[in-house]
Amino acid sequence: MEAFPGQVLAPLHGRRVLLGYSGGLDSTALLHALAAQREGLAGLRAVHVDHALHADSARWSAHCVATCAALGIVLETRRVAVVEDGRGLEAAARDARLAAFVAVLDAGETLVLAQHRDDQAETVLLRLLRGAGSGGLGAMRSEREFGQGRLARPLLDTPRSQLRDYARRHALHWIEDPSNQDTHHDRNHLRHAVLPALRARWPQADQALATSARLAAEDALLLAEEASRRLAGARLPDSPAALSVTALLELSAPWRARVLRAWFAEQGLPPAPARMHARIDAELLSARRDSLAVVRWPGAQLRRWRDALHAGTPTDGHAADWQRHWNGAGWLSLPDGSQLGFEQNSGKGFADAAVRADPDFHSALQGDFGPLRVQPRQGGERMRLPGRQHHHRLKHLLQDSGLPPWRRDALPLLFADDGELLAAGDRLLAARLLDWSQVHACRLRWRHAGD
Repeated sequence: MEAFPGQVLAPLHGRRVLLGYSGGLDSTALLHALAAQREGLAGLRAVHVDHALHADSARWSAHCVATCAALGIVLETRRVAVVEDGRGLEAAARDARLAAFVAVLDAGETLVLAQHRDDQAETVLLRLLRGAGSGGLGAMRSEREFGQGRLARPLLDTPRSQLRDYARRHALHWIEDPSNQDTHHDRNHLRHAVLPALRARWPQADQALATSARLAAEDALLLAEEASRRLAGARLPDSPAALSVTALLELSAPWRARVLRAWFAEQGLPPAPARMHARIDAELLSARRDSLAVVRWPGAQLRRWRDALHAGTPTDGHAADWQRHWNGAGWLSLPDGSQLGFEQNSGKGFADAAVRADPDFHSALQGDFGPLRVQPRQGGERMRLPGRQHHHRLKHLLQDSGLPPWRRDALPLLFADDGELLAAGDRLLAARLLDWSQVHACRLRWRHAGD
């Protein structure tokens, strides 16, 4: 007995479904099957992405519109620009398509795609040939979080032959994209040359590859859970963008690399190339405690300072001669993308604090400090901290603060109209500003993105 469509689509019952509809055989069969079972769904609509890569793409879009109209399904079409970035046209088209799906998907909705068991077998082979580990060999997941909702691939255990039989039985019409026959593309070469040879010798090749993908995905999940636990043990208190060098060195090299990969993903940084982990070990983790060594790759950088490894995004630096005049209202945007503002104590602390915006607050601020001035460090600044009788050089205060050197250089300085230094970011507050903030139930906050 064939499981498609009833048993295969049962997990979608009760959900609001958005089908990614290309017009090809696979998505056409899935569209028809979902339409036949729409009473069991909380909603059903479709989206077609026109990549504008083929002369007939507009005609294909029109075909999708007509097919959905005949079935009474609302279809949204999106035309995207595919920008080649060196990874290949297929990867660029996939990224553009997924971005369009994210833009269309509603909160709580499930995006359903028609990849099947044959597609899964191709993906496993492609990733194996590219040297993927267990995470990559897990290939396509049957379901995961996506955008504001979920992404589901209910056909991963369904062979394409079942979809073709279904489409013929119901006299469906679909698009045949001629580029799918071009064996210049790696996936098409596997589809038309490699997999047929494997099936001739091992008839269950597709099922075996799909099973391997499922087992690899399970292993990857277990490894990710353990990596998360070990990552927690390497964290520094109150420093989400820093890890303990000592704790990292206690891990074996493979576990250290896996923990760092999990950390990079958590910080929103691009993954480090495999060769980069050897450089991290040699140039950062083995560096002297007083080192300021840096390792960079596109979109990311790591710094070693004392017993900490700091993650962030590369910065090109900003002009050192900028200056902002401020009345204390709202958030003040600074050249490096950070913001300065006064937050109000909600009565339960600052956990859910909101920036002060009331006129009375600004009047009191102006009355006691005059127009505020914000600028970067120039050198020679002095500040009187709470509990001290004299002013001290800011350079020495920052050295004692434990703040990394690059963070010290980025600190915005807040001055009163009479020239007194009131704050260095929100790390160091002068006694005068701290006393005033306590009276007015507020605090100065410097919001910055990354290191």
